[in-house]
Amino acid sequence: MTMTRTRSGGRASRRAARRTPDVAMLPGLKNTLPWCEIMDGSQVERIDTASMDILENVGVVFRDDIALADWRNAGAKVDGDTVYLDRGLVRELITTIPETFTYHARDPRKNVALGGRNSIFVPMTGAPFLRDLDDVRRNPTLDDLAMFHKLSHMMPALHSSAHHIVEPYDHPISHRHLAITYSSMRHSDKTFMGMTTSPKNAEDVIEMCAILFGDDFIDKNPVTTGNCNGNSPLVWDETMLGAMRAFCRRNQPVLCSPFVLGGANTPASVAASVAQLNAEALSALAYTQVIRRGAPAIYGHYLSTVSMKSGAPMAGTPEISMMNFMIGQMARHYGVPWRTSNTLGGAKTFDAQAGYESATTLSAVMHSGANYIWHSAGWNEAGMHCSTAKFIVDAEQCAMAYRMAEGLQWDDFDTALDAVRDIGPGGHYLGHSHTQETFQTAFFMPELFDNNSIEQWQAEGSKEITERALAHARNLLDHYEEPTLDPGVNEALLDYIARREREIPAADALNQDH
Repeated sequence: MTMTRTRSGGRASRRAARRTPDVAMLPGLKNTLPWCEIMDGSQVERIDTASMDILENVGVVFRDDIALADWRNAGAKVDGDTVYLDRGLVRELITTIPETFTYHARDPRKNVALGGRNSIFVPMTGAPFLRDLDDVRRNPTLDDLAMFHKLSHMMPALHSSAHHIVEPYDHPISHRHLAITYSSMRHSDKTFMGMTTSPKNAEDVIEMCAILFGDDFIDKNPVTTGNCNGNSPLVWDETMLGAMRAFCRRNQPVLCSPFVLGGANTPASVAASVAQLNAEALSALAYTQVIRRGAPAIYGHYLSTVSMKSGAPMAGTPEISMMNFMIGQMARHYGVPWRTSNTLGGAKTFDAQAGYESATTLSAVMHSGANYIWHSAGWNEAGMHCSTAKFIVDAEQCAMAYRMAEGLQWDDFDTALDAVRDIGPGGHYLGHSHTQETFQTAFFMPELFDNNSIEQWQAEGSKEITERALAHARNLLDHYEEPTLDPGVNEALLDYIARREREIPAADALNQDH
């Protein structure tokens, strides 16, 4: 039987295929890069000893009656709202934190492992402004948040849709956590983050996760992530601790994150800052295990150094890189997964400063061995805005870092060497069969960087990186396909949101944590 070949659209079809973006999510990263460990064993022990001395003799304030009662029952010394933690108790508690676990996504093909050498990239969150598709800085809306969730869904190297990438100001604060969580769930089928702006808000997030995945499922499987920030130096407040309990009781991981402004709320010393941060993180990690033994938890932090000229936080400084290296060593010393912040920038626009700051941080993060790599796309102006253009380029930078961290590929080594014998001295490889078969995958080819001649660049409109990135964002959004929720689950989520919005008056907005 003779098969008749049919044309599949010819040149026009191939052009259309090139314009259609590849949005398949990369698997969770197994980082093969050598870790940069700048401390020797005795220095790791020195930081550990200093942190334990702080916990035992300076103490940590827990501004929460439930937490204080929990600590008394666990055998800690409590004086007023200060908890003095014996190092033996701390060590015993943190040994029950899983070293690795798996996040379960709405699409099981997008489940990702975390811990050890397993890492994920997560977009930024919390920006009160955005730079939009026209590069205009303004207040965000719920539609803007949905746009970023869609872009997160479509960027291959991003493994999560995060949560409030930008603050949707067109929604009352008291109802905002419900809309943000639904947007995270609806517009992407990757794992996501859950709001911890109050204990009750955190409980709402967990209830919505139970609707999406099932009550029994979430009690056994991590599906979301909460972030609990400490008030450095050495304070954990009622809001964060209540939210921590809501997540840990249901087996959902939290980032235990001291908020470091080096020189302002920590000593003006890299090593001493890490010793304080380590004590703060350990106190919260230990408390997660008081709440529920074996609950997954993540050693967290936010790192910045403070300009002694202005008091403003700085990004991309060498000290931040050194602290990342040190914290990686400490987290591995305790056998717990850890979080860092990525591609941070203080620039006001997507300019060279933003690029240099972000690249410096990204390089350090990859060599520090971080697991939960947060703020990986969009962060600029010290987190005051999420830049759409930077979001797109940052995500591609993460894809490039992913390719580097995968390590060397040896599959075609012998056939590539055969090409050397075929070509010999003075030839070129462009037409060789090995090149034709592998050229699309042999070397990473950035879509957003222009490597053409200046004449071609001028002929194509002299477009700089911001314009190219925004055009790419528009193209992605034009091709976005919503990962449809099960109709019954969607209805149940909307019913829950409607009920909670009736129960939480919008007038209460000013009384809620923001």
